Amino acid sequence: MTTNLEEFKRRMQAAIDVLAKELSGLRAGRASINLLDPIKVDAYGNFVPISQVGTVSAPEPRLLVVQVWDKSMVKAVEKAIRESSLGVSPSADGQLVRVALPDLNQERRQELAKLAAKYAEDAKISVRNVRREANDLIKKREKDKEISEDDAHRLNNDVQELTDTHIKKIDDMAAVKQKDIMQV
Repeated sequence: MTTNLEEFKRRMQAAIDVLAKELSGLRAGRASINLLDPIKVDAYGNFVPISQVGTVSAPEPRLLVVQVWDKSMVKAVEKAIRESSLGVSPSADGQLVRVALPDLNQERRQELAKLAAKYAEDAKISVRNVRREANDLIKKREKDKEISEDDAHRLNNDVQELTDTHIKKIDDMAAVKQKDIMQV
């Protein structure tokens, strides 16, 4: 069962990794190259991350620039950014796509903070689902007489400790991001 605990721990950590990626895509007042990570571009019939069609940089605090490698992809990159949930208007200049980031107003900051909370709640649900699967497996192994009642109790406690640790990490990450977003 210890190998299964490691597997459950790995899966809980995966939920945190996904959360970190989602939170990095939320804008907190200054340009971050990670802001464009969630955007997929229609390139040659496939949807690929923007980082696979160009280089993203942040030359100024309120400006992102995408240096598109293939000139024929400039319009697709521009369209993907415009249609994203970022609420920005990119402009193309040769093989460069410039994305000027406007100042965040209080209402938009609150929306982003709520979105961060939603991402955190989704991650918590994933962690809890892993806990439920682990507990179901422990119950089944106890019922099948593979482990004793004491071992089952100990394993359930171990799983709960894992869950509590990961939920706390999620709460901490969300709190930091929300504070960052609300900071003017």
